[in-house]
Amino acid sequence: MQTFTAAAIQMISTPTVADNLAVAAGLIAQAAAQGAQLVALPEYFAIMGARDTDKLAVREPFGNGPLQTFLASLAARHRIWLVGGTIPLAGADVARVRNTCLAFDPDGQCVARYDKIHLFGFDNGTERYAERDTIEPGETPVAFDTPFGRIGLAVCYDLRFPELFRREAADAWVVPAAFTATTGEAHWEVLLRARAIENQCFMIAAGQGGRHPTGRETFGHSLIADPWGQVLDCLPQGPGLALAPLKSTQLERVRRVLPALAHRCLTV
Repeated sequence: MQTFTAAAIQMISTPTVADNLAVAAGLIAQAAAQGAQLVALPEYFAIMGARDTDKLAVREPFGNGPLQTFLASLAARHRIWLVGGTIPLAGADVARVRNTCLAFDPDGQCVARYDKIHLFGFDNGTERYAERDTIEPGETPVAFDTPFGRIGLAVCYDLRFPELFRREAADAWVVPAAFTATTGEAHWEVLLRARAIENQCFMIAAGQGGRHPTGRETFGHSLIADPWGQVLDCLPQGPGLALAPLKSTQLERVRRVLPALAHRCLTV
């Protein structure tokens, strides 16, 4: 792994795609101007509708569509590696979409596609979420190679399933998310730090963070954590970014002085 600077962008996305893209473009430009070489957007960055079904209206076929063109063009314009949060892509089920995370290189080429595997379900009597109603799950873990090292992709609820992170030997994981305020306050940071510690890797977590026009409240606290589990930067609420250098010497030192990955006795 080489040392590089990463940025996790935080948004409060609305039901209006054009407004969200304008905000995302400005934050990507800000991150690039501050030296970020890898930039991550949050889950649902392009649309958080009044109804879960609203995203079906803006789904695209893989490889062709305005959201993918937007991401590719910004990666090329700013000469960055861009992890495009998630966008709705067409799947086999016409009543659902794939919640897909795409990664683009500095030439604007799509180099990785990850379809969210674990779908959020929650019902505490006052809040209810059932992603499976509108999302078709993915099946395959994904990581890709960059000049900085190997980068894994996971999305939001995936964070609760450590076996996913064990499947790929990544130097850093990018986690776009839209954690609820309820679950985020309880579990967001501890889960991210745990995944960083047990896999001895960096975590780059880009979240939705605030009260949305629909009334939904997301936890935010977009952050970057190092392989020792330390939080290098965190943005509690509101649009903006967390930014930090990811030092190769830190990764190498942790893996050398505490070679836990080499000490594994059980495999998943």
